[in-house]
Amino acid sequence: MNEMTTLFLIVLATLMAGVGSVWLAAWLSFGLLSRFTQHMLSLAAGALLATAFMNLLPEAFESGVEPHQLFLTLLAGLVFFFLLDKAELWHHGHEHHHEEGHQHGHQHGHHHHANGAHTGGWSLLAGDSLHCFGDGILIASAFMADWHLGVVSALAVLVHEIPHHMGDLSVIARGKVSSRAAVIKVSIAGALTALGGLVGYVLVDALHEHLPYFLVVASSSFVYVALADLIPQLQKRLSLQQTMAQVLWLALGMGAVWVVGMSVGGHAH
Repeated sequence: MNEMTTLFLIVLATLMAGVGSVWLAAWLSFGLLSRFTQHMLSLAAGALLATAFMNLLPEAFESGVEPHQLFLTLLAGLVFFFLLDKAELWHHGHEHHHEEGHQHGHQHGHHHHANGAHTGGWSLLAGDSLHCFGDGILIASAFMADWHLGVVSALAVLVHEIPHHMGDLSVIARGKVSSRAAVIKVSIAGALTALGGLVGYVLVDALHEHLPYFLVVASSSFVYVALADLIPQLQKRLSLQQTMAQVLWLALGMGAVWVVGMSVGGHAH
C-alpha cells in the first residue's frame, strides 16, 4: 500500500475512533442505551486485551527483534502508564484538595469532579485531549506495521474511549451547559486523535526500524487501561446473573477483535 493511502486510512481511522466514540458516548449517555454503560466497560476491556495479545504483540515478536528487549519495553510501558495515571491523579488532587473524596470517580484521568462542572470542564478536556492525541499515535503505529492491525487497534480505541467520554459528558453536562454543547466540546478533544495520527505517521516513518517497540508500547497502553482502569470498575459484589453478563460482554469484546482480525487478513494468531 502506498504512503498516501496509509496516511488517508490513518486520518480516517483516528477521526472515526476519536469523534465516533464521543457520538456513541452521547447516544449511550443521553439516548436509549444508557442501561448498557456497565456492559460497555466489559466489552472495552475484552477488546483491548485481545488486540494487545492476539494482534499487536504477535506482530512485534515476529519482527525478529530480541524478545528480551520487547518484554523489557512492555514492562517499561506498563510502569510509564502507571506513573502517568499517578501524575494525573496528583494534579487533580492538587486542583481540588478542598474537595472530599475527589478521587473516587477516577476514570483514567477522567474524573467526576464537581469543579469540572463550574469551569465547563476545561481541565478535564485538556487531559482528554492529551489522551486522544496519544491514542492517535498508537493507531498510526499499528497502521504503519499493517493496515489490518490499524483497523483492529482503531476499533479497540473507539470502544475503550466510549466509557471515558460518557464520564466526561456527565461532568460537563452537570454545569450550566446543554448536552449538545457538551458533545461539541468533547468532540473537539476527540478530534485530536487525528492530530496524534499525523504525528505518529511522521514519527514512525522516521524511526521505522523501531516499529516493533511502538507496537509493544501500544500493547502496554491497552493492557494497562484494561486491567488498571476498566476491570476495577467491574470488580463489585454482584449477583451470579450480573457476573455472568460481565463475563459474556468481556468474551464478546475478545470475540469481536478475533472476528475482525480474521476477516481483514487473518492476523489473529
